[in-house]
Amino acid sequence: MVTFPTIRPRRLREKKLLRDLTAESYIRKDSLVLPVFIKEDISSPEEIPSMPDVYRYPINDKLIKFIELSIENGINKFILFGIPKYKDDIASSAMDSNGVIQRSTKIIKETFGDKVLVITDECTDEYTSHGHCGIVRVNGSSYKVDNDESIKLHAKIALSQAKAGADVIAPSSMMDGVVGEIRRTLDENGYEDIPIMAYSSKYASSFYGPFRDAAYSKPAFGDRRGYQMDPRNKEEALREVYLDIEEGADIVMVKPAHTYLDVISEVKRNFPSYTLAAYHVSGEYSMIKAASINGWIDEKRSVLEVTTSIFRAGADIVITYYANKIMQWLKEGDVF
Repeated sequence: MVTFPTIRPRRLREKKLLRDLTAESYIRKDSLVLPVFIKEDISSPEEIPSMPDVYRYPINDKLIKFIELSIENGINKFILFGIPKYKDDIASSAMDSNGVIQRSTKIIKETFGDKVLVITDECTDEYTSHGHCGIVRVNGSSYKVDNDESIKLHAKIALSQAKAGADVIAPSSMMDGVVGEIRRTLDENGYEDIPIMAYSSKYASSFYGPFRDAAYSKPAFGDRRGYQMDPRNKEEALREVYLDIEEGADIVMVKPAHTYLDVISEVKRNFPSYTLAAYHVSGEYSMIKAASINGWIDEKRSVLEVTTSIFRAGADIVITYYANKIMQWLKEGDVF
């Protein structure tokens, strides 16, 4: 066997162009998706304290300007999260044809057309007074999220988003059967060409905290461990992905991303022909941001390293609050 000193792996690491030439993984610029928070009844962007440099946008020219600047920067795929002006127990504002997501989708698509891809997050947690992802049945001091009634509600919300012009529907409730119910409803109403990006393996993670601040979606009681996945389980993720594919999901997802690279890898290995998204979530964003603000890490190098690792694990799409920054940093070059 030929080995050192004939074989010297360092030869291919000596110069940047050699490192670039032989790199096994890289950030796919066209595969970055930027989350956008949109809030009713505000006139100017609001910075989110727990997510520095991330804002809630109003439904006006400020939102359009932000989308326009992102497009100029190279980001043209967005996932929208709405913050309504009123909430109730059945998330009625989520399916309102004049609701925050519906209005935002219409104005973005009317302004930019096919220059942008609009993905709409479909859930009820931002729209319900209780903050859960479905219809809640309360019995004394106990409660239960009614799965089978909830998926009917989710299908109505998805249909309203499709009618508003959404390019992709992304159900995030983790209700059993929700993908199939949405697929049937879309197909029966002439939206058979609208793809579904399912939050197939969405874990009950502690890393969602800043998002709940941003979207005012913290549960009023209890938690979501009864329907989101147990962080201790990996094989269950494969089962969830399989079921969503069987129900008609076009894209599957693992969430969070940075702390679940092993799950991303396993899903891609078991379902190689299906497009896999990974969501680098708010807490993962805020940890890097906080450490960089304190001067403990290099933000640019850390973000690009983490994002590359998510693609390396097997993700085809990465949803990240750092999307615009990533594009800027890639243009600057000289990272690895």
